[in-house]
Amino acid sequence: MTTTPLPSAQEVRELLEGLVGREFEMLTGGPMVNPAAEGGAVVAEYVSDEMKLAALITVDLPLAAGMGSAIALLPPRGVSESIEALELSIPQFENVSEILNVMAALFNHDGAPHLKLTKVHEPGAALPGDVAPWVTAYVARLDLEVTVAGYGEGTMSVIVL
Repeated sequence: MTTTPLPSAQEVRELLEGLVGREFEMLTGGPMVNPAAEGGAVVAEYVSDEMKLAALITVDLPLAAGMGSAIALLPPRGVSESIEALELSIPQFENVSEILNVMAALFNHDGAPHLKLTKVHEPGAALPGDVAPWVTAYVARLDLEVTVAGYGEGTMSVIVL
Protein backbone atom coordinates (compact mmCIF):
# COMPACT_ATOMS: atom_id res chain seq x y z
CA MET A 1 0.00 0.00 0.00
CA THR A 2 1.30 3.46 -0.87
CA THR A 3 0.98 6.60 1.18
CA THR A 4 -1.84 9.09 0.85
CA PRO A 5 -1.16 11.35 -2.14
CA LEU A 6 -1.18 15.13 -1.91
CA PRO A 7 -3.71 16.39 -4.47
CA SER A 8 -2.73 19.02 -7.01
CA ALA A 9 -4.26 22.49 -7.13
CA GLN A 10 -5.95 21.49 -10.38
CA GLU A 11 -7.59 18.47 -8.73
CA VAL A 12 -8.86 20.67 -5.89
CA ARG A 13 -10.17 23.30 -8.31
CA GLU A 14 -11.93 20.76 -10.55
CA LEU A 15 -13.61 19.03 -7.60
CA LEU A 16 -14.82 22.32 -6.11
CA GLU A 17 -16.05 23.74 -9.42
CA GLY A 18 -17.97 20.54 -10.15
CA LEU A 19 -19.47 20.42 -6.67
CA VAL A 20 -20.27 24.10 -6.08
CA GLY A 21 -21.14 24.99 -9.67
CA ARG A 22 -19.04 28.17 -9.65
CA GLU A 23 -15.66 29.08 -11.04
CA PHE A 24 -12.74 28.83 -8.61
CA GLU A 25 -9.41 30.54 -9.15
CA MET A 26 -6.43 29.04 -7.29
CA LEU A 27 -2.91 30.26 -6.78
CA THR A 28 -0.34 27.97 -5.18
CA GLY A 29 2.18 29.18 -2.65
CA GLY A 30 -0.33 30.95 -0.46
CA PRO A 31 0.15 31.39 3.28
CA MET A 32 -0.48 28.51 5.67
CA VAL A 33 -3.96 28.73 7.14
CA ASN A 34 -3.53 29.33 10.86
CA PRO A 35 -6.65 28.60 12.93
CA ALA A 36 -5.19 30.72 15.75
CA ALA A 37 -5.30 33.87 13.57
CA GLU A 38 -8.13 36.40 13.90
CA GLY A 39 -11.34 34.89 12.56
CA GLY A 40 -9.97 31.39 12.86
CA ALA A 41 -10.45 28.61 10.36
CA VAL A 42 -12.52 25.55 9.68
CA VAL A 43 -10.36 22.45 10.22
CA ALA A 44 -11.37 19.07 8.76
CA GLU A 45 -9.82 15.83 10.00
CA TYR A 46 -9.48 12.81 7.71
CA VAL A 47 -8.61 9.37 9.10
CA SER A 48 -7.72 6.00 7.62
CA ASP A 49 -9.77 2.85 8.13
CA GLU A 50 -7.52 2.19 11.14
CA MET A 51 -8.71 5.54 12.59
CA LYS A 52 -5.23 7.08 12.20
CA LEU A 53 -5.15 10.81 11.45
CA ALA A 54 -3.82 11.01 7.88
CA ALA A 55 -4.83 14.40 6.40
CA LEU A 56 -6.27 17.80 7.22
CA ILE A 57 -7.88 20.57 5.23
CA THR A 58 -7.97 24.03 6.77
CA VAL A 59 -10.07 26.83 5.31
CA ASP A 60 -9.92 30.39 6.65
CA LEU A 61 -13.15 32.10 7.70
CA PRO A 62 -13.60 34.27 4.56
CA LEU A 63 -13.22 31.30 2.20
CA ALA A 64 -15.38 29.03 4.36
CA ALA A 65 -18.13 31.67 4.34
CA GLY A 66 -17.80 32.08 0.57
CA MET A 67 -17.85 28.36 -0.22
CA GLY A 68 -20.66 27.67 2.26
CA SER A 69 -22.76 30.45 0.74
CA ALA A 70 -21.95 29.72 -2.91
CA ILE A 71 -23.01 26.07 -2.85
CA ALA A 72 -26.45 26.99 -1.48
CA LEU A 73 -26.80 30.14 -3.61
CA LEU A 74 -27.08 32.24 -0.46
CA PRO A 75 -26.72 36.01 -0.99
CA PRO A 76 -23.05 37.10 -1.17
CA ARG A 77 -23.67 39.80 1.45
CA GLY A 78 -23.79 37.00 4.04
CA VAL A 79 -20.09 36.41 3.40
CA SER A 80 -19.13 39.94 4.43
CA GLU A 81 -21.49 39.73 7.42
CA SER A 82 -19.77 36.53 8.59
CA ILE A 83 -16.33 38.09 8.15
CA GLU A 84 -17.37 41.16 10.16
CA ALA A 85 -18.91 39.01 12.90
CA LEU A 86 -15.92 36.62 12.87
CA GLU A 87 -18.25 33.61 12.72
CA LEU A 88 -20.03 31.45 10.19
CA SER A 89 -23.80 31.18 10.06
CA ILE A 90 -25.20 27.72 10.76
CA PRO A 91 -26.02 27.12 7.06
CA GLN A 92 -22.54 28.27 5.98
CA PHE A 93 -20.87 25.90 8.46
CA GLU A 94 -23.10 22.96 7.51
CA ASN A 95 -22.52 23.61 3.79
CA VAL A 96 -18.74 23.96 4.05
CA SER A 97 -18.69 20.79 6.19
CA GLU A 98 -20.45 18.91 3.41
CA ILE A 99 -17.97 20.28 0.85
CA LEU A 100 -15.11 19.07 3.06
CA ASN A 101 -16.75 15.66 3.30
CA VAL A 102 -16.80 15.34 -0.48
CA MET A 103 -13.18 16.55 -0.62
CA ALA A 104 -12.12 13.25 1.00
CA ALA A 105 -12.22 11.92 -2.57
CA LEU A 106 -9.04 13.92 -3.26
CA PHE A 107 -7.07 11.56 -1.02
CA ASN A 108 -8.54 8.23 -2.15
CA HIS A 109 -6.54 6.67 -4.97
CA ASP A 110 -5.88 3.05 -5.95
CA GLY A 111 -3.39 1.48 -3.58
CA ALA A 112 -3.53 4.33 -1.08
CA PRO A 113 -5.21 4.12 2.32
CA HIS A 114 -8.92 4.93 2.25
CA LEU A 115 -9.58 8.19 4.11
CA LYS A 116 -12.84 9.57 5.42
CA LEU A 117 -13.87 12.78 7.12
CA THR A 118 -14.37 12.31 10.85
CA LYS A 119 -14.57 15.77 12.38
CA VAL A 120 -14.98 19.38 11.28
CA HIS A 121 -13.95 22.06 13.79
CA GLU A 122 -15.63 25.48 13.70
CA PRO A 123 -13.54 28.66 13.48
CA GLY A 124 -12.23 29.59 16.90
CA ALA A 125 -12.76 26.12 18.38
CA ALA A 126 -9.86 24.61 20.32
CA LEU A 127 -8.18 21.87 18.32
CA PRO A 128 -7.31 18.50 19.89
CA GLY A 129 -3.67 18.00 20.88
CA ASP A 130 -3.10 15.45 18.11
CA VAL A 131 -4.36 17.87 15.44
CA ALA A 132 -3.13 21.35 16.43
CA PRO A 133 0.61 20.85 15.73
CA TRP A 134 -0.03 19.61 12.19
CA VAL A 135 -1.94 22.60 10.83
CA THR A 136 1.21 24.72 10.54
CA ALA A 137 3.77 21.91 10.26
CA TYR A 138 6.18 21.63 7.35
CA VAL A 139 4.86 18.37 5.96
CA ALA A 140 3.42 17.49 2.54
CA ARG A 141 1.02 20.37 2.03
CA LEU A 142 -0.68 22.51 -0.59
CA ASP A 143 -1.26 26.12 0.47
CA LEU A 144 -3.68 27.94 -1.82
CA GLU A 145 -5.11 31.40 -2.33
CA VAL A 146 -8.64 30.77 -3.57
CA THR A 147 -11.27 33.01 -5.15
CA VAL A 148 -14.88 31.83 -5.48
CA ALA A 149 -16.54 33.69 -8.36
CA GLY A 150 -19.00 36.17 -6.88
CA TYR A 151 -18.33 35.12 -3.27
CA GLY A 152 -14.88 36.41 -2.38
CA GLU A 153 -11.51 34.97 -1.58
CA GLY A 154 -9.51 33.34 1.16
CA THR A 155 -6.92 30.68 1.83
CA MET A 156 -6.95 26.90 2.08
CA SER A 157 -4.31 24.40 3.17
CA VAL A 158 -4.43 20.72 2.23
CA ILE A 159 -2.12 18.72 4.49
CA VAL A 160 -1.07 15.07 4.27
CA LEU A 161 0.57 13.60 7.36
